[in-house]
Amino acid sequence: MVQVVNLPLTRSVGREYGDWRDLPGELRSMALQGVEAIWGGEETETGFPEELAVGYHLTFFPDWLDFYRGDAAALKRKFGSLEAARAFYGGRDGEALLELYRADLRRAAALGAAYVVFHVSDVSIEEGYTYRWLHSCEAVIDASAEIINCLLDGREWPFLFLVENQWWPGFTFTDPALTERLLDGIHYPRRGILLDTGHLMNTNPALRTEEEGIAYLHQMLDRHGSLAGEILGMHFHQSLSGPYVQRHCGRLPPDLPEDYLERYAVNYRHILRIDQHLPWTAPAARSLIQRVAPRYLTHELSAAGRRERLDRVRWQQRTLGFL
Repeated sequence: MVQVVNLPLTRSVGREYGDWRDLPGELRSMALQGVEAIWGGEETETGFPEELAVGYHLTFFPDWLDFYRGDAAALKRKFGSLEAARAFYGGRDGEALLELYRADLRRAAALGAAYVVFHVSDVSIEEGYTYRWLHSCEAVIDASAEIINCLLDGREWPFLFLVENQWWPGFTFTDPALTERLLDGIHYPRRGILLDTGHLMNTNPALRTEEEGIAYLHQMLDRHGSLAGEILGMHFHQSLSGPYVQRHCGRLPPDLPEDYLERYAVNYRHILRIDQHLPWTAPAARSLIQRVAPRYLTHELSAAGRRERLDRVRWQQRTLGFL
């Protein structure tokens, strides 16, 4: 099992690690072998040591299906105008999304990543508050498989392609029939699942303790039977945000800004309250790793910077008995 930490590839993060010179030693101190990188939006060379890029998290838009389908009415309702929507997505139609993904796949290949991660979900700002979904899981899964096949068919990419579960409409890892629908819909032979433990916990707002969360995760693995064997990687963290969801979701906040970008910023803070990305403190969490036996384990923890990242990864590693 290869263990890594999530890390954005930006010049500012590089400076935290002495222009990346400190990173190899820091990884060793956390008992890690590399990073799961994500593009930071900077086209210029960051100087990142490519041999450390074990995995690569592809770029994503939380709310993309209406743009991909060309649903002008939905886009006008969300953004106020088609021009605003096109400016947000960087193009006029779904081909713009495909081009963004193609560019990101090329970055992953250039770094030599062993796997890439792709979100299979769709959620608007409004849905993130109301929890009243505009699209079915089936619709999101089918459109995602269509995009994946457009990107991968006919190409010999050098990496595994892993689909990640969310708690929004799409792939949630709560319904084996939908999991199978997604996997069967992808043509690429080197595909698998990236199981995100915190996201799966977010599907059950009734959870109150880590032990309850661990039991729930095992329940979902039981439910999936042999399909759980498709899990090749894990994002390992915990999220017990049920009390927040029960207090703040089910309706739109009355002070939500009218401007889309302002709403997006407010909503981002809201999502971070739901998706906590905190380290496990219950030693029983190791039973999940022992059961799944993933090839790749990513300590995907929220952190304000190098010091907090180091502390939180070490905390989780000590909990799991790896340090």
